[in-house]
Amino acid sequence: MENKTIKYKRATKRVKQLKGFYNHIKIFVVVNLALYLIKSGWIHSWLPNGFPRASYYFDWINENFIIWGIFLVFHGLLVFRNKLPFFKNWEKKQIQKFMEQESKEENKYR
Repeated sequence: MENKTIKYKRATKRVKQLKGFYNHIKIFVVVNLALYLIKSGWIHSWLPNGFPRASYYFDWINENFIIWGIFLVFHGLLVFRNKLPFFKNWEKKQIQKFMEQESKEENKYR
């Protein structure tokens, strides 16, 4: 019975991680789409009168997209770290490397 509750808790945690990542993607797309629409001038008619319309006010949007995109990639790598073969192979190689180092050190002192 205890084993099932542990599995359930792990599965629940995993679902929350996936849900958080997918929400991050949705917010990223919506916010950056809105920012690019403002920057391009497509929705200037809907903006309030005092809202700046000069293009130099929106130069930061590209940097926002890049920096936020980098964070989104890292979030995805964190969530899918067990699903990507690179990480599994890297982990196996590192374990093997440390085991070999330890055995070399043991043989050194014999």
